[in-house]
Amino acid sequence: LAMRLDGGRVFLSDTRTNAGVDNVGTYRKMHVIAPAPDRLFVLESAGNLATTQQVLDRIRQDLDTPGDHVSLATVTHLFDAALYVGRLSRQVVVEHQAALSSVGADATATFILGGQVGDEEPDILLVYPEGNYIRASDERPFLQIGETKYGKFMLELAVTSHVDMITATKIALGSMMTTASANLSVGPPYDIGLYRPGSMVLEELRVEADSPLLGRLQELWHKH
Repeated sequence: LAMRLDGGRVFLSDTRTNAGVDNVGTYRKMHVIAPAPDRLFVLESAGNLATTQQVLDRIRQDLDTPGDHVSLATVTHLFDAALYVGRLSRQVVVEHQAALSSVGADATATFILGGQVGDEEPDILLVYPEGNYIRASDERPFLQIGETKYGKFMLELAVTSHVDMITATKIALGSMMTTASANLSVGPPYDIGLYRPGSMVLEELRVEADSPLLGRLQELWHKH
């Protein structure tokens, strides 16, 4: 999930993937890309892990290969970057769709893209598998991907754009823990990213499963 707040942007991802109860793994779902001093991108992913990894490889390949092509180093707006990620995702899905469909697998992935390009206001965008995107709104200043139905109520009740970033991070963790308690495909460690406008640097923190912070938050949620 990601939040667009007056004080900055908050990103939170879990790290669990699963292909059945006996095939659970841990993979990072928050990826930070800083291809130039005037831009920073945070890409969060949900859905098919192979599609996500190939999209990330294509992004890196475009950045590492000189030439007359679009990359995260050449886009002039954050929404251009969202459309670029959407195009890559669609291309990867088309490439493997026939094979995956034959075994009943879903090749699609969904992304949250956040960050800042140049002097523009930082933002967060949700990139759909179809390649288009939406922004967070002032009335609902957060975006979710993946298993959204369990922890969504907590965000809707508590998140407003003027809430401070520390409180927002606690709300985000509470929402994620609620989701994890109800769904096998969500779980710690959790990756947190805090972005303050104009900094071009993401403050990162990993919260492990045995973190006293998670225990204290869970205790407070249950009590109140």
